[in-house]
Amino acid sequence: MEQDRIIVIGAGMGGLAAAIRLAAAGFTVTVLESASTPGGKARAIPSAAGPVDTGPTVLTMRGVFDALFALNGERLDDHVSLIAQPVLARHRWPGSDALDLTTDRAANAEAIRAFAGPREADAFLRFDRLAEDLFTAFDAPVMQAARPDLPAIARAVLARPRLWPALIPGVTLERLLRHHFRDPRLIQLFARYATYVGARPARAPAVLSLIWRAEARGVWAVQGGMHSLAAALAALAGRMGVTFRYDTHVTRIQRQNGRVTGVQTADGRTLPCAACVFNGDPAALTEGRLGSAAAAAIPRSATHPRSLSALVWAFASQATGPVAPDLLHHNLFFTEDPAREFGPISAGNRPEAPTLYLCAEDRALGPATGPERFEIILNAPAGLPALRPEDFRQCRQTTFDRLSRMGLTLTPPGPEGLTTPATLDRLFPASQGAIYGRSPEGTMATFRRPVARTALPGLYLAGGGAHPGAGVPMAALSALHAAGAIMQDRISASRSAPTAMPGGISTASRMTGGARSRS
Repeated sequence: MEQDRIIVIGAGMGGLAAAIRLAAAGFTVTVLESASTPGGKARAIPSAAGPVDTGPTVLTMRGVFDALFALNGERLDDHVSLIAQPVLARHRWPGSDALDLTTDRAANAEAIRAFAGPREADAFLRFDRLAEDLFTAFDAPVMQAARPDLPAIARAVLARPRLWPALIPGVTLERLLRHHFRDPRLIQLFARYATYVGARPARAPAVLSLIWRAEARGVWAVQGGMHSLAAALAALAGRMGVTFRYDTHVTRIQRQNGRVTGVQTADGRTLPCAACVFNGDPAALTEGRLGSAAAAAIPRSATHPRSLSALVWAFASQATGPVAPDLLHHNLFFTEDPAREFGPISAGNRPEAPTLYLCAEDRALGPATGPERFEIILNAPAGLPALRPEDFRQCRQTTFDRLSRMGLTLTPPGPEGLTTPATLDRLFPASQGAIYGRSPEGTMATFRRPVARTALPGLYLAGGGAHPGAGVPMAALSALHAAGAIMQDRISASRSAPTAMPGGISTASRMTGGARSRS
């Protein structure tokens, strides 16, 4: 039936999760994706060692994905091999020992005690408890709620007075960390969690320290890469009856009588629908990339200013050097001068001395032999123009010379192995390369991100650019809110519609169909 037909634009993590939830609710769902494979930013490119990820590498909050498979009576572990990582990440600084952090609070305190002394170990315990309280306080009223619930947040904070210092307007994550720690390496380590959602530590609100606790609850590697999780979600959706149309570019969201009635594709076809879930960068709507009907669906303030972007190397290489045997799945090579990283980024330029995040994708199960897959991520500003040949050579030298000086030698790839902000802007229209949608910087940024329901009836949002925010599990949670809004609006519409036709003939409900009355 036409009233049951939903179109999802985009097969990123949010779009896939929305399709699964809507199919489980009985809707007829079609997913339109401009790429040839699912995953959105969880994409891969070929390498000599197999497909290598170019997007997210860290899977946290796996329960979000367990719940999706459970909707069809299935188990995530029967379709995706997730490998729990005993070490969250191995952290390195020039001229310093490595520091490993795990899911064990006491073990982390002891590791920090050996690394930086007893005072810093005690500081870590205080910070860790604060971050845990923040995560607990904000989970239900923010992450699990369809929109941030200010009264519920206030009640949660009043019940935990020690949260107040982290919620004072203008207190940044970096300032909060300086209050706790004296060792600049530890400040740098925990400040990096701001970049997980596209913020600069000196501008990120202190509440983002809760991201540390999301990771400390457990990190999993996906065997085959994160794009394998996207493929498994698409397969699940297919088993639930969802139709996928890849290599299909949507040009317009159509409106009639004040609500969405269909979408138009680049080949001129019009596909009717009762509702549409947009799983792209919300800025594409405000810029009119999907027509005038959707342009006013959300305010521009919900999409600007933009979050950080990244320069991403994805390639295969043999690893050599003294550090090579000690690589784990997640590795951080910190810059000795954060000002030379975020100073240029704030000015819209490439970092001069970047911190390098390195994912050794084949180390999830242990040491690797032969060529292996690597993904290296550098923070970068959104809107960075396409790199000229000389820019590419400088970026490659900055990256691989720094690794070499820190004991790891890799064979650099050519231009085909580098994803830039300009690449991301081409793949994800109107994004300017921003990976996380609207910037999370500023005290009220959480409340300015667009929610699932838009001002255009029948148009809903899912994905990292919508509430509750960036990251793989957050994108999947946004689908919970989008599906919930669609079902709530459908019930509201059915209650307000006429319940009988002229002459007193009863109309069948979606639940009862054409069943005969017992009276």
